[in-house]
Amino acid sequence: MNISKAEQRTLHALAQGGAIRFERAANGKLTSADCFTREGHRLTDCTLSTVRRLVKRGLIQSRSGAPYRISRKGREAVRPQLDNR
Repeated sequence: MNISKAEQRTLHALAQGGAIRFERAANGKLTSADCFTREGHRLTDCTLSTVRRLVKRGLIQSRSGAPYRISRKGREAVRPQLDNR
């Protein structure tokens, strides 16, 4: 599967225990998405369009209203790196 660099970075952060949280406007529309690593740092290249592409492909998912995390399909699609757990 072809995955862009920004998507790859987001998947790596999620594979290591990170999470994605959304910000909503007063009318309920999504305004932005923030990807946080397990240490609490925010990824700057994780945008709302990146998150939408990952959700559409089934690489990340949310269960029971929890923050988005990497799915099994996402773990299989991410390229291995030395710092992945």
